[in-house]
This record gives sequence, C-alpha cells and structure tokens, in this order.
Amino acid sequence: MRIGILSDTHDYLDMVDAAVGHLNREGVDLVLHAGDYISPFVVPRLANLRSPLIGVLGNNDGDHHLLAARFAEHDHLSLRGAFAAVTAGGMTIGLLHGDDRELLQALIGRKAFDAVVHGHTHQVGVRKLGGTLVVNPGETCGYLTGRPSIAVLDTVARDVELLFL
Repeated sequence: MRIGILSDTHDYLDMVDAAVGHLNREGVDLVLHAGDYISPFVVPRLANLRSPLIGVLGNNDGDHHLLAARFAEHDHLSLRGAFAAVTAGGMTIGLLHGDDRELLQALIGRKAFDAVVHGHTHQVGVRKLGGTLVVNPGETCGYLTGRPSIAVLDTVARDVELLFL
C-alpha cells in the first residue's frame, strides 16, 4: 500500500492543488494530513483526491467546527481531531500535528506504532527511532523553507519517498 503524507498546507491553494494532483498521479491508496489546513475553504481542494484522506488538527487551525463540517461534506475525507491511530497496509500509524513536543516524543518512545507521522516544524524529516519510523513530510505550503514538500510511505518496503513540489 502507498500512503500519501502532507502537512502544513496553510491555505496555499496552489500548493494544495499541486499536492493533490501529484498524489492522484502517484495513485496512492490513502492520504494522511498532519494538520494546519488553517481555513475551511481548503477542504474542497483536498476533496479532489481520488483516495480517502484522514486528517488531524494543527495548532494554527481556525474554526474546528467549520473544518469538521466541511470534511463531513465529503465521504472520503475524515477529520479525527488532535490525534488518529490508523491501521493501513499492515502498519499501525500514529498521526498528530506535533506541536506538543512531549506528546510526540512519548508516542515515539513507547514504540506502540510502526510509524509516527507529524508536521508542525515545516522541516522534512524521515528517521528510525527505536524501531519506529518517524515521518515529517515538511510543509506543503513552502512558506518557511521555500521548498514545498509531501511524502509517500510504502507500507510493504516500509520506506518513505520525499517529493518536492
């Protein structure tokens, strides 16, 4: 199974469209979004994904109720709140934004998940810590680094491909 991963879209609609287009061309089976959509008007752009999306909220997300309502308008989009435990392709994945550093480190350190996916820092990072694959796809918006990025996790090979938009 191939899982698309994105985070920190920050309302940059052109980059959201680019990420969605890329993930559709890649033919991913599922997409995980680690938060910081910002405003509900980004959700219809995410709805152009051909695969299901599971997302969590980030520290900069505005109206949580309206974001949830926009997600609920699309059968293949699911907004889970601050955290989601996802089982896909034989892997257990912890999904969170990552702004609570202590929580992030605890999830990684407990080794309860095959992978922990987070965002928040806007910095691309893929590493293995104590047997847990830790993935930060960087920032889809490209605002801080100037390098918009997403990732694709292959659950069979258990490796991650970083893609720069």
